[in-house]
Amino acid sequence: MAEDLGPWFHRFSRTDGGVRLFCFAHAGGGASAFRDLSRALAPDVQAYGVQYPGRQDRLGEPCLDSLPEVGALVAAEIRRLGVGPDRPYALLGHSMGATVAFEAARLLEASGTGPVAFFASGRIAPDAPPHLGGRLLDDQALLADLRRLGGTTGDVLTDPRLLALLLPALRADYGAVQRYVYDGPRPALACPVVGMVGTADVRVSVADVKPWADFTSGPFACHEFPGGHFYLDENLPGVTALIRSVLRSEPRR
Repeated sequence: MAEDLGPWFHRFSRTDGGVRLFCFAHAGGGASAFRDLSRALAPDVQAYGVQYPGRQDRLGEPCLDSLPEVGALVAAEIRRLGVGPDRPYALLGHSMGATVAFEAARLLEASGTGPVAFFASGRIAPDAPPHLGGRLLDDQALLADLRRLGGTTGDVLTDPRLLALLLPALRADYGAVQRYVYDGPRPALACPVVGMVGTADVRVSVADVKPWADFTSGPFACHEFPGGHFYLDENLPGVTALIRSVLRSEPRR
């Protein structure tokens, strides 16, 4: 019987073995950001791309503007798919997605069905002040920031039709990131946390990622990869090898 993924999850490989890995995209991004990673991880890991409302095949839905709200909704969907000792899973979030995944992980652990590992990629720790100082950017500033980070192709940024599709999600996501405030406990998790960052990232440094260690009572490790903010696309073999290594070594809960 086919798995009912609903609107929240996409799978890009047909493997049915191994640990499940739920992948949360950056601001403006969607499930397809993890197509290549999903295929590279198969058949050892079942990767699922999380599809936020307001983009790609959920374009007709209103965007959500609260990271904790998105995290809570995804956590509920992960529980619906079934979790437990016989169905282990991990979470991976990149940039904004790391904060959303963190909020989901907190709720999942509180319900007694936490992940076996959490990968925080290209993102400051939850209690760090936002890099843009909490400012909400206008459209031109948003696009300039996206260009600076290397977050999309030139065609998207110069085509008015494509921009009209991208900008609502981008506005909502940047606003949610700038408004996010964490005032919960430290540590907030018990699972191992793996920090990941690009050595040439203009937004997030190794020093920004290392404080994630304070948010788990479990082990923490930080790994650097060549490249900028979107180093994941440039280092697929190395990223894949790291994820496989971590998930092989983690005991099932």
